[in-house]
Amino acid sequence: MNRPSEQSPESGLRARLHTLIFEADTPSGKAFDVALLWAIVLSVLAVMLESVAEVRARFGYALHLAEWVFTLLFALEYVLRLMAVRKPLDYARSFFGIVDLMALLPSFLSVLLPGAQTLLVVRVLRLLRVFRILKLGHLLGQAEVLLTALRASRPKIIVFLGTVLTIDVIMGAVMYLVEGEENGFDNIPRSMYWAIVTMTTVGFGDITPKTVYGQFIASVLMVMGYGILAVPTGIVSVELAAASRQRPDTQACPGCGAQGHDLDARFCKRCGTALDWARP
Repeated sequence: MNRPSEQSPESGLRARLHTLIFEADTPSGKAFDVALLWAIVLSVLAVMLESVAEVRARFGYALHLAEWVFTLLFALEYVLRLMAVRKPLDYARSFFGIVDLMALLPSFLSVLLPGAQTLLVVRVLRLLRVFRILKLGHLLGQAEVLLTALRASRPKIIVFLGTVLTIDVIMGAVMYLVEGEENGFDNIPRSMYWAIVTMTTVGFGDITPKTVYGQFIASVLMVMGYGILAVPTGIVSVELAAASRQRPDTQACPGCGAQGHDLDARFCKRCGTALDWARP
């Protein structure tokens, strides 16, 4: 079942546009999608090359011109997508609709904010359409399982991060008291930065304790960090196993396009719309 915003109009120019732009099963639709993917790759490559000083010095004008050519092409494509669906606003608010719009905005923002065109690399998200073109839609079901697990883990992760932040505040204050300004711990926020770096086992080394007590506290914090890092992994793993057993349905809600419903669900968990495929 297609998303409601991508359902084909009944007939006419909009129907032909929908077939060309949204349907990858037809020769013309597949050719359009392949050409679009190449355009996306080349546009991102142009942005990346422009960031290299040597390349920019020689081909800066050509790369800048290419960016605007691709931007205008994508803008035209975005307008055609809105024309090709029954509910343009629904498509505009969908994931790919937002990504398509974000792929255009940096070029226009660069007129007011020089350098904003660097954000055009967000166009790489549009390559996710390759799943549909290459018939890899079943992988999207696995992505939905992962998203379901992450959503279920969110409350536990929030509590976990709150606990870690509390420890960092306390240890930062302690190290500020123990080490003092003469050893680089000149304020509590900077000491908290050291505690976060130490607990996450990154250890940049820009601030290090000099006293015996400070080194002992650092050792305890580093050992504690190894144990703390395992907690979110366990939380997500448990929820991932539970989500895999539930095998959520990958069909989209006819009302809002939401996915990930249980196989026996009769109504959408987000908007309450009756699910057409729900079994009686």
